[in-house]
Amino acid sequence: MGDDEGGLSARDLVPAAGGEWHGLLFDNQVVGLPAALTWTLRIPFEPVGGDPAALDVEWLPLPAPSWRALAGVACESETFAEPAEASVHLHGHHRYSRVSLRVLAQDGPRIQVALTVSGDIDGLGPAELTVEAWLSFAGIRVQLSDAASAEAALERLGSFTDIDGLVELPGAPGVAFHFVPA
Repeated sequence: MGDDEGGLSARDLVPAAGGEWHGLLFDNQVVGLPAALTWTLRIPFEPVGGDPAALDVEWLPLPAPSWRALAGVACESETFAEPAEASVHLHGHHRYSRVSLRVLAQDGPRIQVALTVSGDIDGLGPAELTVEAWLSFAGIRVQLSDAASAEAALERLGSFTDIDGLVELPGAPGVAFHFVPA
């Protein structure tokens, strides 16, 4: 199970079914962060030694006019949190500094991605990890300081991406507004 660095090897992390992707339209006026639409990917892995594992990549600024038109889009981030944050979750949170993503195909609300993370910051083991997976769309969350209603949030979202076919998911925990395909 280990590699030369004493941790896991990349072959120990096998993608499993059930991955998802979603958008987040977010601002923070307190720190001067303007509204931006970013994307999050979650790729679960088969259990490692009986324990759950997953790869999360957050804050991806994918250059796409619509959540329905991501095929062929690519994105790279060279430093952790500038802008993307990649982490493998296995007995804790293991960060990777670099992210390279390509959306290979799209079938309705599902996308097929090729994702490479490298620069093992926290000593998980693999210096680089490449996965390919199909992910299901889990909607777009809107957390804006000036969106007091679902209607206002959807209108603001429309200035960042195509909103046709999205409806509010009422009572979404931990987010101001959550829109999903009808």
